[in-house]
Amino acid sequence: MRKLDEFDLKILDELQKDGSLSVESLAEKVHLSRNACWRRVKALEEHGVIRARVALVDPEQIGCGLAVFIFVRTANHDPDWLERFRAAVVSLPEITGVHRTSGELDYVLRARVADVKSYDRLYQRLIAKVPLSDVSASFVMEDIKDTTALPTIPTI
Repeated sequence: MRKLDEFDLKILDELQKDGSLSVESLAEKVHLSRNACWRRVKALEEHGVIRARVALVDPEQIGCGLAVFIFVRTANHDPDWLERFRAAVVSLPEITGVHRTSGELDYVLRARVADVKSYDRLYQRLIAKVPLSDVSASFVMEDIKDTTALPTIPTI
């Protein structure tokens, strides 16, 4: 895909705020004609810049108000263990993010559960699926900033 220009970045910014915008409303906000805006959105989708349009659900409203960061260290880094780990975390719907990291930790997981007891059940299911050397967790006390929007600052 060609380099993203100012209009593409404005489109992405607006759609990250409200993915349900009609093409007409979006075109008006980014100062393009309806057809030009539609073509750009289609190109952004076809090239994978826009991966999906989703609804953001309030976790409290569906009973998973506790956010947890799970820190994992492992002594095992062979391909078979990694495949088991990958399968385990993908199979657990409470785990909403998994990141392999540099530094002291091997993985940082993000999860959403109802409460500490629910976290313990998740922990028990995780360690039953794959051996882990060291697991610790931090419970989120307050969300100061929690967004899905990526910065749309032009790169130089």
